[in-house]
Amino acid sequence: MDVKTGFFYAFSAVLLFSAFRVITARNPVHAVLFLVLSFFQAAMIWMLLKAEFLSIALILIYVGAVMVLFLFVVMMLDVNVKNARTGFWKNFPLAAVVGVVIVLEMTAVLLGAFSEIDPIPVAALAEPGMSNTRALGRLLYTEYLYPLEVAAALLLVAMIAAVALALRQRKDSKAIDAGLQIRVRSKDRLAIVKLAPTLPARLAPEANEPTQENKA
Repeated sequence: MDVKTGFFYAFSAVLLFSAFRVITARNPVHAVLFLVLSFFQAAMIWMLLKAEFLSIALILIYVGAVMVLFLFVVMMLDVNVKNARTGFWKNFPLAAVVGVVIVLEMTAVLLGAFSEIDPIPVAALAEPGMSNTRALGRLLYTEYLYPLEVAAALLLVAMIAAVALALRQRKDSKAIDAGLQIRVRSKDRLAIVKLAPTLPARLAPEANEPTQENKA
């Protein structure tokens, strides 16, 4: 076994362990941190496969931006773990059956799809002197444009859902109804009060000011 194979097994073992801890961790924040570790290990495996662009993109985009957003959302939601665990073992048999069905369906679709698709190599679209990143970008925006748009729409929906969950009605929430702001009138915010004209009070004479008797 060479060094590259050893690194692959090491990264894969840590990846499997961290992925298992994502779904078994009791604390949601710990689950998110284990997911960050999983992304790091997947990026290292892609680096071994000489997919440098995908590896760096995984670290910069998912670990540096998306997972930070997930972590903030989890902390803002203030999930009550005790209430979330209520009825877990009662619904576990049904959830296990649904999970097994989903795994079987995904396995059947993936095995059948990969056997029929003729992959387009990135090198076929690359011109002499073109970098691997530019060739990958050309492939994404030509052959895989529609899947890329669908993925972008899903990420947008997930972002809107995260904001909606964070701004739900709570006691400590400071969200403002946009409809009330639109229907507001100027007289509801500004009150014009008319005051009667007043004269400034006459100043009292100072103690050291000379009186009429001293002047005489």
